[in-house]
Amino acid sequence: MKVSRIFNLAILAVATIASSAFASEGGGGGEMTFMVIGCGVLGLGLAALGGGIGMGHAISGALTGMARNPGFYNKLFPNMLIGLALIESLVIYTLVIVLILLYANPL
Repeated sequence: MKVSRIFNLAILAVATIASSAFASEGGGGGEMTFMVIGCGVLGLGLAALGGGIGMGHAISGALTGMARNPGFYNKLFPNMLIGLALIESLVIYTLVIVLILLYANPL
């Protein structure tokens, strides 16, 4: 239920931004608007969504393991933090790619 609500809000946000993109006046600036929509909304949004879901599963698994066997806390906690850092680095890499596409415009 909650996932469908988030999906519906994402579709609504994309539809709202797309309507303003189609309403822009000519002159060849329209392709940059589509790049902003594609990079910012879709690219970074999906990366953040996937990273958040992955982090949630990682923390859930680590906490379950710590609850079942508290003696492994010293081994699980550092590994969990390293895993979270690696998951977050994927979102940061996506942010870097989005910023390159938006400001350096290599296309």
